[in-house]
Amino acid sequence: MSAPPENRFPSDLYGGRLTIDVDAVSQNWRFLNDRLNGNSECAAAIKADAYGTGQREVGQALFAAGCRTFFVAVPAEAVALRQVLPDAIIYALNGLLPGTSGAYLEHDIRPVLGSLAEVEEWTGLCKASGRSFDAAVHVDTGIHRLGLSPEEFTRSLGDPGVMGPFVPSLLMSHLACGSTPAHEMNRRQLDLFRDVTAPHAHLPRSLANSAGVLMGGDYHFNVVRPGISLYGGQAIEDEPNPMTPVAKVEARIMIVRDVPEGDTIGYGALHTAKRPLRNAVVAAGYADGMLRRAGSTDERPGGFAMIAGHKAPILGRISMDMITLDVTDVPEHLVERGAYVEMMGPNVAAADLAAYADTIDYEYLTSLGRRFERVYAPLT
Repeated sequence: MSAPPENRFPSDLYGGRLTIDVDAVSQNWRFLNDRLNGNSECAAAIKADAYGTGQREVGQALFAAGCRTFFVAVPAEAVALRQVLPDAIIYALNGLLPGTSGAYLEHDIRPVLGSLAEVEEWTGLCKASGRSFDAAVHVDTGIHRLGLSPEEFTRSLGDPGVMGPFVPSLLMSHLACGSTPAHEMNRRQLDLFRDVTAPHAHLPRSLANSAGVLMGGDYHFNVVRPGISLYGGQAIEDEPNPMTPVAKVEARIMIVRDVPEGDTIGYGALHTAKRPLRNAVVAAGYADGMLRRAGSTDERPGGFAMIAGHKAPILGRISMDMITLDVTDVPEHLVERGAYVEMMGPNVAAADLAAYADTIDYEYLTSLGRRFERVYAPLT
């Protein structure tokens, strides 16, 4: 296995290992791309360091697989991506921050204009130059975050005095409830987006995130923007996840110890041993992205790890640097000091962990591995 340059120390000095399979990311992109008709392009959202998996490595792998359009959040991410993908189309979803238009033009980055003030600033730039600089325009269809209101969108795009020479390279909106396809909000947003952009249907349009891709062709338009599905996450709730896992988190065992029945485990004494236990303490905690909320108490179970096919429940609170696992029923030779334990990966889905932590797999992925050795290799 090969390690990227940011690993500054020998493997033995890390308490855990984050393995990322960029070929699996490409496989997931091809799976989604194959669901589109010939009129739609499959782009990729690689914001937040490609959901924690490495923007540089993932971006290069996806470009090699055929992806040509990428979405990040902030201009700094876009500039960093441009350094490794000189020929890609790159959009910054968070729009045009004050004073940044020069950097967008210098690095050929396309802002997603999400307010009337941003549209006016960008069109002013185009008017002053007498040419159209590429940018997307975001219309809010009900999520009430970024985006022009439908009225602002209609008024602005229909007024040559506002637009000047500017011709948007993309018109887009964002689904609020894609993870639950039966939610009426999806159809409402689809209908509004279709209606408000109909006078400009000659321009490329984009509505679908990962869930929108899986929801079918009505949502695909010209460009789809999958994110979580590329990284093996579950885009649609309560349905089988068709995506391939791309990341595996392993933590090393520091100590194995016996805990008598009736003793408590971890901070707050929240978990009481109901029988004599054998515990393994591993070198991972919430500082490594293993969320504190997935710990256990006497009232509710916590998450779990896997050791060679054996489930090892989390016992007590997850602390900053360590987690206690119940390995009572795991063969002793598998839980020796220094051995690796799978905390998340092919056998411990991020969505399963997220359910114990009352969150979503996005939060797990984007928080991972600040102190782990990072390895790019197939998951084994």
